[in-house]
Amino acid sequence: MGGSGESRAIRIAVVDDHEAIRIGVRQAFAGDPAIDVVTDAATVDGMLATASGALAAGEGAGADGGAHVLDVVMLDLRLRDGSSPARNAEQVRDATGAVVVAYTSGEHPYLIRLAARSGIAAVVRKSEPVAALREALLAASAGQGIMSADLAAAIHSDPEITDARLSPQEQRVLELFADGLKTQVVASELGIATGTVEDYVRRIRSKYSSSGRPAHTKIDLYKRALEDGLLPVPGADL
Repeated sequence: MGGSGESRAIRIAVVDDHEAIRIGVRQAFAGDPAIDVVTDAATVDGMLATASGALAAGEGAGADGGAHVLDVVMLDLRLRDGSSPARNAEQVRDATGAVVVAYTSGEHPYLIRLAARSGIAAVVRKSEPVAALREALLAASAGQGIMSADLAAAIHSDPEITDARLSPQEQRVLELFADGLKTQVVASELGIATGTVEDYVRRIRSKYSSSGRPAHTKIDLYKRALEDGLLPVPGADL
């Protein structure tokens, strides 16, 4: 995460309209060498207004002191300003380049579904232990396809899903690749060349893009595999 091969704490911002939550998150990660809470606010606009200054004043800020050096933004899905979680997530990504982890009480399933369709990396319930939140933040920062059961279930049950019409072999490649296996391992499992796996992945991405369900990242591919029932929903009884 850091330059010159040295690791650094991931920089996070917290957007939640409950002050106690923001204070609690700061205290939970105070002294944690892996997580640096650089700013917090009650709204996305408020966070963006303060993030640049907070980062510029801190160690390792970007050359222009911009908010783009945020790694993860924790976002409450239901804010008092009535803003859309999908628009909030898009605004965060466009302005900061950060990935978004939703932190929610989860009492409104439709908001979780909106989050699933908006590219949010994970959903963590506020009732879960701090360790679960920490794991989600670190995984999201690393681009890993770790999904909470809530987010996976929302994706899997979303009625607005268009069939990408993958071939059986494309489905098998997606199932293995999206489940975290390296290209070389997928090739070995299927008895094909690594270049052939890469060709399949490119075709899979193209088909999903054509169906209106883009899959630019490995997390996106993981979501598409969940949507199409190629991977089990985390926490489901098998």
